[in-house]
Amino acid sequence: MLFSSALFLFLYLPVFLIIYFILPGRWKAINLRNAFLFIASLIFYAWGEGLIVLILLLSAFINFIAGKLIEKGNRKGGLWLSLLGSLSLLFCFKYTNFTFDTIQSLAVALHLPVSGSVHLAQIALPIGISFYTFQGISYTLDIYWGRIRANKSFLDYGTYVAMFPHQIAGPIVRYADIAPELDERVVTIEKFGVGVERFIIGLAKKMLLANTFAVIADKIFGVNLNQISTATAWLGIVSYSLQIYFDFSGYSDMAIGLGKMVGFDFKENFNYPYISRSIQEFWRRWHISLSSWFRDYVYIPLGGNRGGEFKTYRNLLIVFFVTGLWHGASWNFIVWGVFHGLFLLIERAGLGRRLERIWPVFAHAYTLLIVLIGWVFFRAENLTVAIAYLEKMAGLLPSKETIAYPVSYFLTDENLVTFIISFIVATPVYFVFHSRWQKLPALYLREILYSCMLFGLFILSVMYMAADTYNPFIYFRF
Repeated sequence: MLFSSALFLFLYLPVFLIIYFILPGRWKAINLRNAFLFIASLIFYAWGEGLIVLILLLSAFINFIAGKLIEKGNRKGGLWLSLLGSLSLLFCFKYTNFTFDTIQSLAVALHLPVSGSVHLAQIALPIGISFYTFQGISYTLDIYWGRIRANKSFLDYGTYVAMFPHQIAGPIVRYADIAPELDERVVTIEKFGVGVERFIIGLAKKMLLANTFAVIADKIFGVNLNQISTATAWLGIVSYSLQIYFDFSGYSDMAIGLGKMVGFDFKENFNYPYISRSIQEFWRRWHISLSSWFRDYVYIPLGGNRGGEFKTYRNLLIVFFVTGLWHGASWNFIVWGVFHGLFLLIERAGLGRRLERIWPVFAHAYTLLIVLIGWVFFRAENLTVAIAYLEKMAGLLPSKETIAYPVSYFLTDENLVTFIISFIVATPVYFVFHSRWQKLPALYLREILYSCMLFGLFILSVMYMAADTYNPFIYFRF
């Protein structure tokens, strides 16, 4: 079940909210709203995943027991249980096929005896497994380092792990950030209204922008490269860059909005990454919950920037190798991660200081160029396709005399308007407008007009949904 589906919007969410607010906060020692949120979240997953939801429960149980062991004094035993248990589940369901195929390909390349008829059945990937795995590990590590106390109630901890608002596509919520709200939270009309506003904005990003760019990007990446021009290839990767940003940030907006509706304050996950003037800044703005997770739980424990330049560069490369691998079981993602890591090293070695001194337009252009090239590896089916696509972008691959898909084929009036809107929305212009809007006189009229605008966005998003508009779930593989 997706947030951007009619089933969720008009059945699941209304029923959930009605029951949630009818329930009292506590009954004896049980937090009834946590209990209902936990059960409703399991139903949310089981709706499309079936019994695979048991993997989520197993992961939660492993880390719950590990946390209690650490707090009771068996620190190393509990930590190893968490790391081995959580990562084993992640490896089994996400990386087994990739590892098997890589070993088999390596054996063939080395001319080792291997049976070509040996195949491994595809293992179903539980939705959100990367997110709840990292959340479980951060929980036990924070207990191990003395930052938090272990939760004594599996119901409350299970609510944190399974909570449907943030488990499909993040943000990665740390237990320490919402522990007080798990125990007791208050939802005011104002907070609920802010949550609804944020959810509608995220839904509009997803349905009106991301899905439009998905059609363009999928079409361009799906045809033979000799059927498109170099300009069309660039349009394809620009479209994909906008698709993945509005898709992912839209889901994060919806998650943050849903969290506020039930009393939780999740941290921001995006901060206009495409206005960055360096790759370092890009990663401070893109998928903030993931980059900060790797900083706190991988980079710093490895030694961070302590121990000299060589160890710092080594640690950065390890982090971005794992970052790529986290995104998907494919060499494309690994190359994408290492590619970004290499430019972080180059900037750290001196380019970063030069970028701060040059005209900001050049720094911005450099950053966008690197990000766009990186997205080719992220989007292409395999490394061979990615290299060929980059050659096309560079004008090194010939095209047919009559190009089947010129740029004009995709730049319809509707798509041009969507591009213009997206370029504006991808910058802080909205918040400037919103802050100035709030300062205008005629408070009630202003609020009515703004509410009508949000309602219009919601209706338009639903119309796109009802029209059976292409609605891919880009983060399913994670």
